[in-house]
Amino acid sequence: MFKFLAVFIGGGVGSIARYALSILFQNVNSKFPFATVLSNFLSCLIMGLFILFISEKIISSSIWRLLLIVGFCGGFSTFSTFSLESLNLFEDHHYGYFVLNILLSLVFGIGVLFILTKKI
Repeated sequence: MFKFLAVFIGGGVGSIARYALSILFQNVNSKFPFATVLSNFLSCLIMGLFILFISEKIISSSIWRLLLIVGFCGGFSTFSTFSLESLNLFEDHHYGYFVLNILLSLVFGIGVLFILTKKI
């Protein structure tokens, strides 16, 4: 039961952080989804930092791993919004932003996790 509670709490805090980030970008007059790209990048960065710096001390406990990685990072990142915004950019014929959104999201997200988890 504590495992479900850890995911619930972490996911709630992550979702609130994601919503707060979207509010910061609500007045940006652009077709590009800055808030989504940033939240996904930051989620990957936070996950990578958790894995790199505290995985052996704190995150080795399954409750903390569930709270921080599964819950918070899962609630803060937003693949479904990324997918919908990408589709909308494509359908609205903003092909440059469509490609840029996909490339930045994948390169930054996978790149930061690769760098941090390889302990270079």
